[in-house]
Amino acid sequence: MHSILIIGCGSIGERHLRCFQQTVRCRVSVCDANAKLLSEVSQRYNVPSFSTLAEAAHSQHFDAWVICTPAHTHLTIAREGAAHGAALLIEKPLSVTLDGLEETRTALTTSARFVAVAYVYHCFPWIIAAREFLQTGTLGKPLHASVVAGQHFPTFRPAYRDIYYARHETGGGAIQDALTHIVNAMEWMIGPMTRVFCDAAHQQLEGVTVEDTVNVTARHGSVLASYAMTQFQAVNEAIFEIHCEHGSLKIESHAQRWASMKRGETTWTWNTTPPLERDDLFIAQANAFLDGMEGKPCNLSTFDEAVQTLRFNRAALDSAATGLPITLS
Repeated sequence: MHSILIIGCGSIGERHLRCFQQTVRCRVSVCDANAKLLSEVSQRYNVPSFSTLAEAAHSQHFDAWVICTPAHTHLTIAREGAAHGAALLIEKPLSVTLDGLEETRTALTTSARFVAVAYVYHCFPWIIAAREFLQTGTLGKPLHASVVAGQHFPTFRPAYRDIYYARHETGGGAIQDALTHIVNAMEWMIGPMTRVFCDAAHQQLEGVTVEDTVNVTARHGSVLASYAMTQFQAVNEAIFEIHCEHGSLKIESHAQRWASMKRGETTWTWNTTPPLERDDLFIAQANAFLDGMEGKPCNLSTFDEAVQTLRFNRAALDSAATGLPITLS
């Protein structure tokens, strides 16, 4: 069985812990500097625990590290993991700046172990199926795309004021926390974003000043695109549309379904996934990561794909601050 070290026992770290356990393919240990949190989580799941990463790394060789710390620490820890000889699953976003990217890329190349970034939309069956259908060419070349998405964030993350979300420097705000997932998924389907013009503001969430509302006008090469998101709306929805030469594709992620409509048709042809709980998607991600470690094919976001989405994050924040469109290199 693979030995897995979960680094960081916050909400996402705990989710990764229990979902990796559910695969029954690995032994899991945890590491966190917060002694109280570490004790609670390690006892709840009956797993070995370490108060420092150095202690964990010196205790044994781990086959993989799952990095669930605030985003500004991801690349440094990834380089340490590469030196340890571990495969890496790095939480999103990859980082909060572009600093250290090439140094990290070199370390990962030297290590030659499997690396993925936890953009979990890559494990949503309705996203995977819609992407595969798009790639058949049945609808022709994509020409325009749009996403309208949002939720009442305090309902899902009541502690948002007290965690990474409260500061851009630690990966917070709607762009780096939620919109990054959606853009990464769209880039996976239609290609990398090449231009972004972003308007963002703090509209309602109490106790923070980071943006909770975002409008983006963008290009993915020749494809025009728009994104709209709020984190205070009553409804929890994410609706993707991709309009192509010969028809359209729609994804209703909240309903776990996707549809196509060819030109001349008048109704959507829907494809619905049997109901899945949120942990089911993260168990799928854990299994996909273990598959990748074993040299099997998997759909997880690559390091380079996550770098591209990091460039979007930075460009969107810069565009919102300056009021100017930005071309992505």
